[in-house]
Amino acid sequence: MTRKLLKQIIGLATAVLLTGCASSPLIAKKEAFPNMYDEQPVSIFVAPPINQTTAAEATEYLTVTLPQPLSFHGFYTLPIEVTTELLHQAGVQDGAQLADVPPEYFAQFGADAVLYITIKKWDTSYYVVGGNVSVGLSYELKSAKTGERLWNYNQTVVVDTTDGSSNLLVKLVATAIKTAAQDYLPVARKANAIAMSTLPNGKYSPMFGKDGEMKVVNKQALDADN
Repeated sequence: MTRKLLKQIIGLATAVLLTGCASSPLIAKKEAFPNMYDEQPVSIFVAPPINQTTAAEATEYLTVTLPQPLSFHGFYTLPIEVTTELLHQAGVQDGAQLADVPPEYFAQFGADAVLYITIKKWDTSYYVVGGNVSVGLSYELKSAKTGERLWNYNQTVVVDTTDGSSNLLVKLVATAIKTAAQDYLPVARKANAIAMSTLPNGKYSPMFGKDGEMKVVNKQALDADN
């Protein structure tokens, strides 16, 4: 991992802290996710995301940007290309098809835990003098041993695409172009990095077992309806 990327992730985590302080009391990781510290999973199976939006490309954008932050936080991610192909061979094309499959099923792949993600929003919005791109995601990590929830997080990331011109007509046109051309890959990276900043660190992180008292979890983000 490059030093530049490390600084970006730390910056995003700091942003979460500041945002949380302004909107809701923050709680410690160990208070929010005690099962994570009890079980200490090492390997994670990333299930195909459940896409509730009309953005067909959202699933791919999200999936390809997950291994890096998971690795940064000390976890081994089972190769997504391999697991996806195995699921395809079993007739599973979408995460929704796994709704009735118990997490314990994935232990046969060598997984200690399974990460489920639901894409709730993947929208481009325009208004009179601006625009933005918003991505709403729900994360849930479950034990492949017991099926219990180990970690979860819900969030909406909004990227402002408003042009800075003082000329209203130029501003409107430039904003529309900028919003339409917005690359969702950085948005997906940002969303994953923010969520993972609340994830208790795994075995391969120097912070393993040392982050329990870090108050970085916004209680509102634990609400599945958030």
